[in-house]
Amino acid sequence: MNLNCNPAFLKTGDKIGITATARKITYREIEAAVGILKRWGLIPVIAQTIDADHFQFAGNDSLRTAEFQSMLDDESIKAILFARGGYGTARIIDAISWHRFIEQPKWLCGFSDITVIQSHLLSNYGMPSIHSLMAINFETATSESIESLRRILFGDKIFYSIQPHILNRHGVTNGILCGGNLSVLQGLIGTVSDINTKNKLFFIEDIDEHLYHVDRMIVSLKRAGKLKQLSGLIIGKFTAMKNKDDRNPFGKSAYEIVAGHVTEYDYPVCFEFPAGHEPDNRALTIGTEWHLDVGNEVRISQL
Repeated sequence: MNLNCNPAFLKTGDKIGITATARKITYREIEAAVGILKRWGLIPVIAQTIDADHFQFAGNDSLRTAEFQSMLDDESIKAILFARGGYGTARIIDAISWHRFIEQPKWLCGFSDITVIQSHLLSNYGMPSIHSLMAINFETATSESIESLRRILFGDKIFYSIQPHILNRHGVTNGILCGGNLSVLQGLIGTVSDINTKNKLFFIEDIDEHLYHVDRMIVSLKRAGKLKQLSGLIIGKFTAMKNKDDRNPFGKSAYEIVAGHVTEYDYPVCFEFPAGHEPDNRALTIGTEWHLDVGNEVRISQL
């Protein structure tokens, strides 16, 4: 289903919800985000999942589902900023009803474990979302990262120019952006939230993985046909990658692993885009069209 209905951009006085669908988080950890959102002229609405505690989760599955559902259905809330990632969103995604949301969509903002929601929205409803920092990240994020989210939420077109990488493959292309966290995307293969990457710009990032895990996940995506007919490939930050045993190293970096598995294709490839589990996590709209120009300079612009 492609509803071709984008959420409205925000304006001063709008409410923005903050909830957690995965790992637990305290209010103190989102105070910086609350302050900045207020300075933008927005009214933060805090879900009961903030300060909730059920083992590693922000409350049990029922609470996390109910609070997310409530914010989706509340017409006065114009956007939702997820508090943090971790793990847990896949446990509740199938219990969510999207009927009211698709009638009156709103921007859903986050990354990491929120890839579950973003992929589900795109694959089932063709609806966009924002891959961006989350509430927990505002305290340590770069000003550019925070400003990129504000600009998208308030309707500004985004343009990025970044330095070339030695592993880049030159080319120019347009495409609908999809993707997110590599580990989550690999876990969605074969589910109702799995994405169709054909003719799309595919973005991936990840954190804290053994290098052989990265290779296994890229091989899995390749065998599932996810890398074959792309419009282009954008590789974000791969943070804290490591060997399981430094005495017996895998032999390639994460970027070299990816590059090696896409040599047979001819689409443009951009490495080290500033998005992922880093302070500089620039916002991207998933499910909208972007222009990618990879040459001596790399330009990525929202169409």
